[in-house]
Amino acid sequence: MCRKRQMKILMNFLKNNFILAILTLLVATASCSFTNNTIDPGDKEKEQLLVNLISHVLKRNHFSPADLTDEFSKEIFDNYINDLDPARRYFLESDYKEFQAYEYLIDDQIRDSKVDLFNLTYERLLKRQEESEKIFADLIETPFDFTVDERMDTDYEKAPYAKDKTELKDRWRKLLKLTALGTYYDKIEEQKEALEEDPESEQKSLVDLEKETRAEIKKSMLENFDNNDDVQRLDYFSLFVNSITAHFDPHTNYFPPQNKDRFDTSMSGKLEGIGARLQKKMDYISVIEIISGGPAWKSELIEVGDKILKVAQEKDTTATSIVGMRISDAVELIKGPKGSKVILTLKRVDGSIEDITLVRDVVQIEETFAKSVIGKDQDFRFGFINLPKFYFDFDDPNGRASGNDIAQEIKRLKTEGMDGLILDLRNNGGGSLREVVEMAGLFVDEGPVVQVALKDKRTRTLRDSDSGEILWEGPLVIMVNEFSASASEILAAALQDYERAVIIGSKQTFGKGTVQNFEDLNQWVRNNEYGDLGAIKLTTQKFYRINGGSTQLEGVKSDVVTPGRYSYIDVGERDEEFPLPYDEIAKADYNKFTGYSNLAESIQKAQERINNNPTFKLIDDNAKWLSEQRDNNDIPLNFTEYSERLDRLEKETEQFESLSDYKNNLEFDMLAYEKTLTLNDSALKDKREAWMKNLKKDVYVSEAVNVLKDLRMNNIKNTNKTKWSVKN
Repeated sequence: MCRKRQMKILMNFLKNNFILAILTLLVATASCSFTNNTIDPGDKEKEQLLVNLISHVLKRNHFSPADLTDEFSKEIFDNYINDLDPARRYFLESDYKEFQAYEYLIDDQIRDSKVDLFNLTYERLLKRQEESEKIFADLIETPFDFTVDERMDTDYEKAPYAKDKTELKDRWRKLLKLTALGTYYDKIEEQKEALEEDPESEQKSLVDLEKETRAEIKKSMLENFDNNDDVQRLDYFSLFVNSITAHFDPHTNYFPPQNKDRFDTSMSGKLEGIGARLQKKMDYISVIEIISGGPAWKSELIEVGDKILKVAQEKDTTATSIVGMRISDAVELIKGPKGSKVILTLKRVDGSIEDITLVRDVVQIEETFAKSVIGKDQDFRFGFINLPKFYFDFDDPNGRASGNDIAQEIKRLKTEGMDGLILDLRNNGGGSLREVVEMAGLFVDEGPVVQVALKDKRTRTLRDSDSGEILWEGPLVIMVNEFSASASEILAAALQDYERAVIIGSKQTFGKGTVQNFEDLNQWVRNNEYGDLGAIKLTTQKFYRINGGSTQLEGVKSDVVTPGRYSYIDVGERDEEFPLPYDEIAKADYNKFTGYSNLAESIQKAQERINNNPTFKLIDDNAKWLSEQRDNNDIPLNFTEYSERLDRLEKETEQFESLSDYKNNLEFDMLAYEKTLTLNDSALKDKREAWMKNLKKDVYVSEAVNVLKDLRMNNIKNTNKTKWSVKN
C-alpha cells in the first residue's frame, strides 16, 4: 500500500476509528448479560466485609490516609459514576438523580460497611445494558444516511445524561454512524485505488458498500456482546472499591484474586502451564500464540488457530467443556503445577477433533526480561540493553531478577568489546525497589541509592553495600520518556546525582515517587467462609533522591531533552486527580563520580545538536499538531464534510511523512549466545530481528550513541579504577 494511503488510514484511525475502540471497550468491559448475573446473597455480605477490611487497612497502613468527609464522598461519587458509564451510553438523567441520594453518604456507608450505592448502580447498569443491546440490534438494521448534516461531540465527559430512552437511542445511532463512517470511507477509497490499478475490477454501489459496512460493525459488536458474561459482579465491585482507594493516591488499588495472580505473573515473568496465549471469540477459546520454550512449543502438538473445546486433568474421568466459559476460568483449568498433566480436546483449523496430553512446566514470558544487542557506529562499539520493568519473583528468591540479568548482559557485552553502554528505560513503569539498589551498584561504588520515608516520617537510606569492583566503568547513557516511572526514576535519579550517567529523553519522567506493598486481606479474617478475598496494593512509603529531592510529581529532569509525541500532552503523576504532594528531605552523604572529564560539555553539545537537528524539529512540530487535534472533538457525520476533514488532515500530515523514512547509520547484531538460541527458535529470531530493525529507525538511539562517543574518561582506556571526588 502506498505511503499516502498509509497516512490516510493512520489519520482516520487517530481521529475517528478510535470511536469503535471506545465502543468496543464499553461493551467488553462494562457489560454483562442481565439474565446470567443472578446475585448470590453471600456476594453482598462478602462485599460489606471487603469494604470494612479495606477501609481498616487503609486507615492503619496507608502512608497518608484520607479523611472520610462529605467532600471525600462527593469526589468518589463523581468518579465512580463516571467510570461506570464514561460515554453516557447507558444511564438516563433520572438514573443519575436517583444515584445522587448517595452523593454525600459514601463516607458514612464506609463507616457502616454498607454498599447500597454499589447495589443500586450495579442492578441499574445491568438493566440499561440489556436495553442498549436491543437498541443496537434495532439500529444496526437501518441503513445509515451519510448525506444528513449533523455532528457529534466526542468529549463524552461533558455530555449530559440522556433525558429519556428516545434521546439515548439517538446517541447510540450517532456513535454507530461515526464508527461506520470510518469503515465506509475506507471501502470507498480502496475501491478507487483498485479501479486505478485495474479499470476492469469490480465496482460496488454505495448502497452495497454501506451494507457491507453495517455487516462488519454488527459482527464486531456481536462478538463483543458475546463476551458480556466475562465481566462479573466482582469486576464491577472492584471498580467501586478502587474509586475509593484512588482517593488516597493513584497507586492504591484492590486486587481480586485473579488480578493479583496476573500481577505476580507480570512481575516474575513466569507461570506454570502449557505456554500458549488464548483469546475468546464467539464462545470459543482459541490459541493465538505459542510461547517459545513452553510445553506447547516443545510438543509441537498445538498450532495457532486451534480451538480448545474441553479440558481434563490427569485423574479426571470426564472432561470439562470450556465452550462459552469465561476465559479467566478456562485459563485456571488449563494452568497447573509443573509436572502435572492436562488433556485438551482441540478443534483443528481443518475442522478435525483431537485429544492431546501436555505436561505442564514453568513458562518464561520472554517479553518481561532484559535483552541486549551490540551496536556499531563506524569504529565505535556500544552495548544496548532494554529493560521493560524491574522484575523479580515474589515466590522464588532464586528466580530471575532484573539486577542479576542486567549484570549478566553487561558481562556478555563486555566480551563483545563495547566502548559505551546505553540502558533503555523508556516505557519502564517500575517494579522492585530492591532490584534498583542492586542495579545501581553495577555502575557506582558503595554508597546510598535512594532515601525512603515511612508513614511516621522516619527516613532510611537504601545503600549499595557491595564494596567490590563495579561492573561497568565506561561511558553510560540512560534513555527515559514520560512513561518511565517509579523504579526507573530511582535508578535514573541516583545515577544522575552521582553524575555517573547522562539522562536523555523527555523533559521529565512520569513523577511517581511512592512505594507500594501488597497486603493479603485473608490474613485479617478468621474462619473465612467467603473464599479468597484478594489483596490490596497500598502506598506505604515515599522515596527521595540522594540529593534530598523527590521524584513525586517532578519526575527526573533529563540532562539532554528530546522532543517526543507527548511533549504537549498532559501525562504523568502530576495529571492524576489525587497524587501525593512533592516535598524534600535532607540530602544523603555521597561521593560524586569523577570519571568523566567533559560531562557538562558533552551535555551542552548534545542539546545543541538536538535543537538544530531537523528530524527532532519535525518530531516537535508533529507533537504540537497531535496536541491540537486532541482538542478537536466536533466530528461531522456527513460523508462529504467527513471526507473533506480527512483530506485536510492528510495534507497536514504530509509534512511529517519523512519521519517514517528515517534511518540511522547504526548497525546492530545479536550477541553470540542468542545466535545459538535462535538456531532452534525461529520465533525468538524473528522478535530480535524486528527489534533491531526498529532500533535502526530510532533517532533517539542515534543521539544516545553520539553522547557516548562525546564522553571522555579520566581513565583513558576505561579499564582502570574510576576516580571519586571529596564528599559533598
